[in-house]
Amino acid sequence: MGTLDGVRVVEMAGLGPVPFAAMMLADMGADVVRIDSPVRNPEDPHDRTGPIWRGRSGISLDLKDPLDLSRAKELLESADVVLEGYRPGVMERLGLSPSELIAANPRLIVGRMTGWGQDGPLAREAGHDINYLAMSGILRQIGREGERPLPPLNLVGDYGGGGMLLTVGVLAALVERATSKRGQVVDAAMIDGAALLMVSVMGWIAKGTWQEPPGTNAIDTGSPFYEVYRTADNRDLAVGAVEPRFYERLLEVLGLDPTLLAHQYDRASWPATKKMFADTVSQRTLTEWTEAFDTADACVSPVLTIREAYSHPHFDARGTWTSFGDAIQPAAAPRFSRTPSVTAEMSSGESLESVVERWSTPRLAVTEDLTTSRPIR
Repeated sequence: MGTLDGVRVVEMAGLGPVPFAAMMLADMGADVVRIDSPVRNPEDPHDRTGPIWRGRSGISLDLKDPLDLSRAKELLESADVVLEGYRPGVMERLGLSPSELIAANPRLIVGRMTGWGQDGPLAREAGHDINYLAMSGILRQIGREGERPLPPLNLVGDYGGGGMLLTVGVLAALVERATSKRGQVVDAAMIDGAALLMVSVMGWIAKGTWQEPPGTNAIDTGSPFYEVYRTADNRDLAVGAVEPRFYERLLEVLGLDPTLLAHQYDRASWPATKKMFADTVSQRTLTEWTEAFDTADACVSPVLTIREAYSHPHFDARGTWTSFGDAIQPAAAPRFSRTPSVTAEMSSGESLESVVERWSTPRLAVTEDLTTSRPIR
């Protein structure tokens, strides 16, 4: 019995943020069914075997076929949520306009995921994570001084500012629906979500404590106390000793002059101090530094590989990473005290008939009425 037990979700198959949001909802107990389109171009990505597809099944429907479109609409009339990540206007052209879907199913929440948003001059332009960050001014802020911006994988746009934002929006709409009894459209755009993740930096910019060029500030590798240093065995040590008490302990373990503490936030001294730190760290191996900082509480950590993190005692104790066979993947999060989430293996394909039969049975109205649980059809 997960937190979202009884919630029925239709996922319109796509890439990146929508599958991520669907995975999170499935982890939390929602019954998620993915609508896959027939493969028309063998070169198009159609791999449904990664961890992001876990916990739910897929059915194949050709939404350009009137019969299959009708069957999809039938399924959506029984759903609580539909997730889609097409460009603006595609759902409407398919005959699945959110306004029409909600008219047929007034409780339906339509989660719409795009890069640029549903409106605006760029709304129908193509793009990927790197493009959204570039145009939002965010990518410019990620990089070392004098170097090109470094794309942070696709974590900020696709997942943090995309799929996670979509999940939060859908959950909020489910809570609101318990009172209003009405569904609504959730417009989640990666540019909006990525901008939200910049809230602290924007505050520092407003105060004048964040400066140009990138790579010259306290937490963008400009300072000596928030940096990654190479060890004697060609591994890396991450330092995040932002507060003075941690910086003091850092200096102590490194065996450096304790008077450097007084100049921690003196930008003029940073280049020389960084060289001093780099020279010192390079003299010992990662294992030696890990042992030296083990009880120092100085915000210093070894940079581990995924497999090393998987077997680390802390992550093992929490079950942060899990595996099916040899495939390591992140476990479901967050944790709930009464209704635990489940990291389930990927489901095989399912027929539309079996989904319709399952969804036609009564269920507890966990999202319809927060005070009374009652069967609904």
